[in-house]
Amino acid sequence: MENALLVGLSRQIALGRQMDVAANNLANMNTPGFKAEALLFEEYVSKIDGEKLDNGRLSFVLDSGVSRDVTNGAISATNAPLDVAIVGDGFFVVGGADADRYTRNGHFGLDDLGRLVTRDGDPVLDQDGAEIILDLEGEEISISEDGVISTSLGEVARLGVVEFEKPEDMRKVGGTLYETEEDPIEVDAPRIEQGALEMSNVAPILEMTRMIEVSRSYQSAGKLIETAGDLTRKAIEKLGRQK
Repeated sequence: MENALLVGLSRQIALGRQMDVAANNLANMNTPGFKAEALLFEEYVSKIDGEKLDNGRLSFVLDSGVSRDVTNGAISATNAPLDVAIVGDGFFVVGGADADRYTRNGHFGLDDLGRLVTRDGDPVLDQDGAEIILDLEGEEISISEDGVISTSLGEVARLGVVEFEKPEDMRKVGGTLYETEEDPIEVDAPRIEQGALEMSNVAPILEMTRMIEVSRSYQSAGKLIETAGDLTRKAIEKLGRQK
C-alpha cells in the first residue's frame, strides 16, 4: 500500500510538470520565434524487499527533460521595417555578456544609441560579430533578402545568420534566446523577409487537448493515492482493534 502511494505521487509530480510545459506553450502561442516543448519521461526502477512485485522491483515515472520542436512557424506580415523573419533554417546572432546567443525572433528595434537590438535590449550582431549601428535621423531602412541592411546613405551591415548541426540540443536562456557550445556555421545565402515575423509553431488545439488528458491522468493518480491511503487507514484501525 505504501508502494502504491509512492508510485501515485511520482506520477502526479511528473504530470504537474507536464501541465506546466503545456501551459507555457499556450502562453507563448503568439510569441514570435517561440518553439513548442514537450516533456520527456523515463522509468526509475527501485528494488524492494519482502514483497513479491515485478520480481522485487518497483517502477516510478520521472520527468527527465524537455524536448523542443524546431520546425519553422508560419511567416506573418507586420510591415514594420525592423521586423525580419528567416525563411528556412538559421538563427540571428545576439550579443551577450559572456557569449553570443541565438534567436529566431526577429522583432527588433533601435535603442538610444542607434543600435539594432532585441525587445530586451540585447544588441543584434552582423556577420562579422559586430553591433549594428543605424542612423537615428529618420532615414528609411531597407533589408534585402540576403540580410543586407541599407539606408539612403548606402549599405550599413549584413545581419549575422548562422545555423547548427543539432539545433534541438540548444539550451534556452530566457524567452526565445538560446545558447550552445556547438560552433556556429554561417549561412552564406540566407533568405530574409523584411516587415514580417516568424510566429510560434505551437498548435493551440493540441496543447489544450494535452492539458485535458494530463488533468484526467492527474485525477486518476489522485484516486489511486486516496484508495491506497484508505486501505492503510483501515489496516491500522483493524490492527488497533485486535490489540
